[in-house]
Amino acid sequence: MANDVKITAMRQTVYPDLMEQYENPIKHACDVRIGQSWVSHNGQRPDSMCESAWESMRSFVEALANGGSNFYDGWMRNPRSAMISCNDGFRPVSFLIETIDPCNTDVEKI
Repeated sequence: MANDVKITAMRQTVYPDLMEQYENPIKHACDVRIGQSWVSHNGQRPDSMCESAWESMRSFVEALANGGSNFYDGWMRNPRSAMISCNDGFRPVSFLIETIDPCNTDVEKI
Protein backbone atom coordinates (compact mmCIF):
# COMPACT_ATOMS: atom_id res chain seq x y z
CA MET A 1 0.00 0.00 0.00
CA ALA A 2 1.46 3.35 -1.06
CA ASN A 3 1.62 6.43 1.15
CA ASP A 4 -0.33 9.56 0.28
CA VAL A 5 1.91 12.54 -0.41
CA LYS A 6 0.91 16.15 0.23
CA ILE A 7 2.17 18.79 -2.22
CA THR A 8 2.03 22.44 -1.11
CA ALA A 9 2.94 25.54 -3.16
CA MET A 10 5.27 27.48 -0.86
CA ARG A 11 6.73 30.35 -2.89
CA GLN A 12 6.92 31.79 -6.38
CA THR A 13 9.82 33.81 -7.70
CA VAL A 14 9.41 36.02 -10.77
CA TYR A 15 12.25 37.24 -12.98
CA PRO A 16 10.86 40.21 -14.96
CA ASP A 17 14.25 41.00 -16.51
CA LEU A 18 14.50 37.50 -18.01
CA MET A 19 10.87 37.62 -19.10
CA GLU A 20 11.42 40.94 -20.86
CA GLN A 21 14.58 39.76 -22.58
CA TYR A 22 13.63 36.19 -23.56
CA GLU A 23 9.95 35.35 -23.19
CA ASN A 24 7.31 35.85 -25.83
CA PRO A 25 4.46 37.81 -24.21
CA ILE A 26 1.75 35.53 -22.82
CA LYS A 27 -1.46 36.49 -21.06
CA HIS A 28 -1.66 33.61 -18.62
CA ALA A 29 1.15 31.35 -17.49
CA CYS A 30 0.36 29.77 -14.13
CA ASP A 31 -2.72 28.97 -12.03
CA VAL A 32 -0.86 27.88 -8.89
CA ARG A 33 -1.57 29.92 -5.75
CA ILE A 34 0.82 30.09 -2.82
CA GLY A 35 -0.58 27.91 -0.04
CA GLN A 36 -2.52 25.74 -2.47
CA SER A 37 -2.13 22.03 -1.80
CA TRP A 38 -2.89 18.70 -3.40
CA VAL A 39 -2.69 15.09 -2.31
CA SER A 40 -1.13 12.44 -4.51
CA HIS A 41 -2.64 9.00 -4.02
CA ASN A 42 -0.51 6.00 -5.00
CA GLY A 43 2.14 8.30 -6.48
CA GLN A 44 -0.25 9.63 -9.14
CA ARG A 45 -0.60 13.22 -10.36
CA PRO A 46 -3.52 14.98 -8.67
CA ASP A 47 -6.16 15.95 -11.26
CA SER A 48 -5.76 19.72 -10.91
CA MET A 49 -1.93 19.71 -10.65
CA CYS A 50 -0.04 21.53 -13.40
CA GLU A 51 1.43 18.87 -15.70
CA SER A 52 4.71 20.73 -16.11
CA ALA A 53 5.16 21.17 -12.35
CA TRP A 54 4.27 17.49 -11.88
CA GLU A 55 7.05 16.41 -14.23
CA SER A 56 9.53 18.34 -12.08
CA MET A 57 8.49 16.54 -8.89
CA ARG A 58 7.10 13.20 -10.06
CA SER A 59 10.12 11.05 -9.18
CA PHE A 60 10.24 12.47 -5.63
CA VAL A 61 6.50 11.98 -5.10
CA GLU A 62 6.69 8.41 -6.41
CA ALA A 63 9.67 7.66 -4.13
CA LEU A 64 7.92 9.08 -1.06
CA ALA A 65 4.71 7.22 -1.91
CA ASN A 66 6.69 4.00 -1.99
CA GLY A 67 8.44 4.55 1.34
CA GLY A 68 11.51 6.43 0.14
CA SER A 69 13.16 9.02 2.35
CA ASN A 70 16.38 10.86 3.16
CA PHE A 71 17.09 12.23 -0.32
CA TYR A 72 20.70 13.34 -0.83
CA ASP A 73 21.82 12.04 2.59
CA GLY A 74 20.11 14.47 4.93
CA TRP A 75 19.16 17.33 2.61
CA MET A 76 15.81 17.96 4.34
CA ARG A 77 15.18 18.23 8.08
CA ASN A 78 12.19 15.95 7.60
CA PRO A 79 13.66 12.94 5.76
CA ARG A 80 10.21 12.07 4.39
CA SER A 81 9.96 15.33 2.41
CA ALA A 82 11.51 17.32 -0.45
CA MET A 83 11.45 20.94 -1.67
CA ILE A 84 11.17 20.98 -5.47
CA SER A 85 10.68 23.87 -7.91
CA CYS A 86 8.82 23.65 -11.18
CA ASN A 87 10.79 24.06 -14.38
CA ASP A 88 9.44 27.51 -15.37
CA GLY A 89 12.62 29.55 -15.65
CA PHE A 90 10.71 32.85 -15.59
CA ARG A 91 8.36 32.27 -12.62
CA PRO A 92 9.31 29.07 -10.76
CA VAL A 93 7.10 27.85 -7.94
CA SER A 94 8.68 25.97 -5.01
CA PHE A 95 6.67 23.02 -3.69
CA LEU A 96 7.00 21.23 -0.36
CA ILE A 97 6.39 17.52 -0.90
CA GLU A 98 5.82 15.43 2.23
CA THR A 99 4.59 11.98 3.11
CA ILE A 100 1.31 12.08 4.98
CA ASP A 101 1.45 10.20 8.25
CA PRO A 102 -1.34 7.62 7.97
CA CYS A 103 -2.04 8.12 11.69
CA ASN A 104 -2.67 11.86 11.21
CA THR A 105 -6.34 12.32 10.39
CA ASP A 106 -6.12 16.14 10.54
CA VAL A 107 -4.70 16.45 7.00
CA GLU A 108 -7.30 17.60 4.51
CA LYS A 109 -7.28 15.53 1.33
CA ILE A 110 -7.94 17.72 -1.68
